[in-house]
Amino acid sequence: MKKLFGNTSGLKANQIRRLENLYRRRIPPEFVITFELARDISRLSHEIRRQIGLLINRVGKIASIIVGDYKGITIPEIREYRAAPGRLKGLRCIHTHLNNEPLTKDDLTDLALLRLDIMAAISMTEDGRPHQVHISHIMPEPAADMPYQVLGALNPNQLDIGCLDLIKALEDELAHIRSLYKSSGKERALLISVTTNSTAVAKDSLSELEDLALSGGIDVAGTILQQRKKVDSKFLMGRGKLEELTLLALTKGATLVIFDQELNPSQIRSITDRIDIKVIDRTQLILDIFAQRAQTREGRLQVELAQLKYLLPRLITKNTAMSRLTGGIGGRGPGETKLEINRRRVRDRITGLEKSLVLVMKQRRQQKAKRSKRQLPVVSIIGYTNAGKSTLLNTLTKSNVMAEKRLFATLDPSSRRLKFPRDMEVIITDTVGFIKDLPKDLMVAFRATFEELESADLLLNVIDISNPRFKEQIESVEKILYDLNLSNIASIRVLNKQDLVSRATVRKLTKVLGGTAISANTKTTLMPLIEEMEKKIEQLNIRVQRARP
Repeated sequence: MKKLFGNTSGLKANQIRRLENLYRRRIPPEFVITFELARDISRLSHEIRRQIGLLINRVGKIASIIVGDYKGITIPEIREYRAAPGRLKGLRCIHTHLNNEPLTKDDLTDLALLRLDIMAAISMTEDGRPHQVHISHIMPEPAADMPYQVLGALNPNQLDIGCLDLIKALEDELAHIRSLYKSSGKERALLISVTTNSTAVAKDSLSELEDLALSGGIDVAGTILQQRKKVDSKFLMGRGKLEELTLLALTKGATLVIFDQELNPSQIRSITDRIDIKVIDRTQLILDIFAQRAQTREGRLQVELAQLKYLLPRLITKNTAMSRLTGGIGGRGPGETKLEINRRRVRDRITGLEKSLVLVMKQRRQQKAKRSKRQLPVVSIIGYTNAGKSTLLNTLTKSNVMAEKRLFATLDPSSRRLKFPRDMEVIITDTVGFIKDLPKDLMVAFRATFEELESADLLLNVIDISNPRFKEQIESVEKILYDLNLSNIASIRVLNKQDLVSRATVRKLTKVLGGTAISANTKTTLMPLIEEMEKKIEQLNIRVQRARP
């Protein structure tokens, strides 16, 4: 006999047996529930003074029987009924109300959050007979104030509503709406920000999250911004907004929800237990983008280490939340289909990766030693992601490093030689781009890459002055440099993309920021920068010579 869910303590043996026997019942496809079954669960509910719920699948079988308390029921997790994007759950919930009351707000919230086919409540008379059946379903194109439709109350002998045809019609309409948004082979995401910051700061951060999503090859279905005095410790957002995003995901054909804030393991579990859609946060989005970009063995090792360190504290139980979490964007996480993954195996893999990266760091130190013997100055190009670092390296050295207009287009560092007009030669390196709130695990994993910056004699801090958020980006880069103990290295602010702003703005920013304005893709604009680099390096050489005994 199948299991009973919920509050069964204190029930008599014959009551439990009668409840279990309900699993044998079948409901014809045109009925939401039969009169006989509605009558029997009403009587039993009246007898035990607890609500009784049935989850019924589309072939008319009872998938779960739930025993609640006087006020409500708690719907259990049904893993085999995971709803596909743009579709309903495949289950309808029919439950009793001990008083003569219609569907409650909690009933309608569960309908929306769990994407149930139908939610129905059987109101009862004082002697335990079914009085009316109240039915609701999700609206394919919900109005702002009414994301579901509540049908008129039905008498218990009027339950032949063409139930299966109604559900199929709803799904056909949802499929049609989703087809309007669907793009081939790409994830489609809703972007969510729940913050206590000001509107301007929140919108800027959400805009950057959108850039990250597009960089990761994701279509953005929509955004939700919720400002709160205090962030909810369990769901991050309010239940109303959680309901709103669930319905928006359904009608927009979204397959993924991305939070701008980092979610702790408890929040990931709570949210994914409430909504049947894949959920990731800003940190995992960045990690997944890095996983796409890493080309060298070193880069792949660093990214996998960061992913596993992020994943480790979230390995709590083998639930559906975990299966969605480990998938990342399009299933590129380190354990996308391995629900059997456990803490011990992850720790073992982390240990192995760390040993491999120690060898990488040793090799890098050997390379540094060779450079030191040649006494070649090292110039490192740093800056916010998508500021134009790789383009600058290509133009300066006539190289062909990949450079695209998207965040984190290049990940693996590149080094080239550059000869100045005065016959001075330097090594110039392009490093991984920085970003606000760069994940700590990524910082740790990429320490071998960041150590390259420690040997730099000069830093070129590339700033995209055409970006409206360039001031915040400067602050983010300088904070990361401070955290890496690199603030003492000489640097030049390179004000890139001067061709995209007015000449007056360029003159003003050159004075205010104390930098050199260029267009990284136009060689003729780089001469002032080259002269400034020569000047700085000569000053450094003079200092070194004076320091010698």
